[in-house]
Amino acid sequence: MRRDEILRHVGSMQQVACVRRLTFGDGRARGLEAVEVKNGPLRYTVMADKCLDICELSYKGLNISFLSKPGLNGRNPFDTHGAEAQRSIMGGLFFTCGLENICAPYTGGDGKEYPMHGRLRTTPAEHLSADAAWQGEDYVLTVSGEMREAELFGENLVLRRTITSRYGESEIRLVDEVCNEGFRAEPMMLMYHCNMGFPFLREGTRLILPTEQVTPRDQASAGHREGWAVMDAPRDNEPEYVFLHQLRADGDGSTFAAVVDDESEIAFELCFNRRQMPYFMEWKSTASGDYVIGLEPSNSAVYGRGYHEERGDLHLLPAQSGERVELIFRVHEGAEAIEELEKRCRNLLG
Repeated sequence: MRRDEILRHVGSMQQVACVRRLTFGDGRARGLEAVEVKNGPLRYTVMADKCLDICELSYKGLNISFLSKPGLNGRNPFDTHGAEAQRSIMGGLFFTCGLENICAPYTGGDGKEYPMHGRLRTTPAEHLSADAAWQGEDYVLTVSGEMREAELFGENLVLRRTITSRYGESEIRLVDEVCNEGFRAEPMMLMYHCNMGFPFLREGTRLILPTEQVTPRDQASAGHREGWAVMDAPRDNEPEYVFLHQLRADGDGSTFAAVVDDESEIAFELCFNRRQMPYFMEWKSTASGDYVIGLEPSNSAVYGRGYHEERGDLHLLPAQSGERVELIFRVHEGAEAIEELEKRCRNLLG
């Protein structure tokens, strides 16, 4: 619909699309500042106090994202104490891992500690902006801000994040710009831990990936390699599986991953560029109570900082320079849209 057609149907655009600041008032989430975005059938919540990560996503009332057992929570004193991160990681549509480390906790040769999945995910946003306005014929919803990871006599890295949606499109666009404002090259590890949960995720839900090679991370995963693409029913006390994928991309480096529920004919798609994010991991947990599939594009391997230090290929950001990363999240509905995802996958695989 054109702008004038929409405005003939609504007196206030907030009836169909809006951004609203809110503060949670209960439990572990008490005091958590956030921005709720309503865009027609698409709703999501951006956490202002936690790296502008998106903690919830739903489409037409169907929950798509994963919420872990600790539940929605604000910043905690134990967030960055080694493996204690598992007591505060809530999952969400995605949480940001980095910038000095991703994955397992690591202690460097100098005794410096790097917590599980890094410190950035617990960093509150500064210069926060939340806006909804017409831009020509488009009604655009925008949330932006910056997060700084810095230490006296240490690193000084700034991540500037902008999240946008357009009314009438079931799409979220994320643009991150990471700048090294220090005067020495710094490690810059970055992974987007994107998580799908029930009821969108259930037995029979499947992945569409243009993968040409699948490598299990460990022995527990190796026994389930053949079933990487299909979600199983929950099993009590089942270990997690992690699979490393070598994805095909087009000539510009663009590729995608999709999670599909054929019964409801709903699909979730994550688009990214392999030139920016050359690694991709799949996290699959069928454990009762920890039922989730994670899509994890990254600029570093799942084995973390120590692995890259040993290999001598730790990703470095030169002094006074920056890098840009763009992700697109889409929700598709209908058999035709799902078949189009299948077709794109076949085309990439050749």
